[in-house]
Amino acid sequence: MYERLLAWARGLPPLAVDLGLTLIALVAQLAPFASRGGHWPLAAYAVAVAVSVPVVWRRRAPFAVLLLTEAAAAGYDLVASGPRQPLWYGALIAMFTVAAQAPRWQRISAVVIIGWGAFILTGSVETAARGALLWTTAYVMGRAWANRREEVRTLRERARHLERERELEAERERSRIARDMHDILAHAVSITIAQAEAGPVVMKQGPARTEEAFDAIAAAGREAMAQLRRILGVLDAGGEGARAPQPTLAGIAGLVASVSQVGGTAVSLNVLGQPGTVTPDAEVAAYRIVQEALTNVLKHARARTVTVTLDWRGDGLAVTVTDDGRGPQRTAGPGQGHGLIGIRERAASCGGSATAGPAPGGRGFQVRATLPGTSVEVA
Repeated sequence: MYERLLAWARGLPPLAVDLGLTLIALVAQLAPFASRGGHWPLAAYAVAVAVSVPVVWRRRAPFAVLLLTEAAAAGYDLVASGPRQPLWYGALIAMFTVAAQAPRWQRISAVVIIGWGAFILTGSVETAARGALLWTTAYVMGRAWANRREEVRTLRERARHLERERELEAERERSRIARDMHDILAHAVSITIAQAEAGPVVMKQGPARTEEAFDAIAAAGREAMAQLRRILGVLDAGGEGARAPQPTLAGIAGLVASVSQVGGTAVSLNVLGQPGTVTPDAEVAAYRIVQEALTNVLKHARARTVTVTLDWRGDGLAVTVTDDGRGPQRTAGPGQGHGLIGIRERAASCGGSATAGPAPGGRGFQVRATLPGTSVEVA
């Protein structure tokens, strides 16, 4: 019942709430005038109205309303004969509003002014103590209201921040999945096309060589299907299930071997330096960068030899894919721009960088990526 009433009150316009508080304060302030048939001096009525009506402007100028209502209440002592007024409801509401909404200097000023008035101008110690208790209670309730409102605002802001973080994480995950699917499909299709184009030549070399070509096509298709099933499995699970194992550095040797089976292209793998460790994200990036670079070679370069180099250094790993194909002119080919952009994005996602351009000596093309080691702090 209380929660429903509170929710209903929060849904009211601020002006309606202030008008309601003003009416309540006015009725309570005029209640003592009901005795003696309402025969009291007009000045007493005027003071009761002056203490209550300003409450309607409490949100716009809380400090001014407090001073006005308190001054009106103090003027009641000048009325010759009026009913006893133990509580000045409008002034207490104004004090609550000052504590809840006013700047710090106004709150301090209100406490000083009210405290000075309570103990200097009040006629008795009992009245002063009662007044101090009432004003303190109104002030404490106002501060508690302000603190609660600030806490709610902070929680809402935190909730919005967390929601935005979840949205960004979902966007990053969708981007990662899109890149993975692009790399997987492009690589498999490139191998299939290369083998199909080499088909007439391979058939002349005998049944054994033809069988190898078809085996390479089938292997590329099976590997692509398996990786796509793992990715789609994560999507079907809503991203909540266990993620499928991602490619690692160890898989690069198999990747190189699969491309080497494509007729007319010899791919070799060189490992330099003392093998170290990189982050899991960097391992996935290294695999995908090599995969995309080899895919571009098959699609565009018409290269005879390709060299994949893993160069371990003290600060991480340098991945280089160099071919002796047609060189930079192939960057104009369909889809090539997206592939190179994907390579750079993958390297940047784990704190590394990537470049692509003419191979040393001006013959062929080279893709080079540097990935940080686990001991390097990634911003």
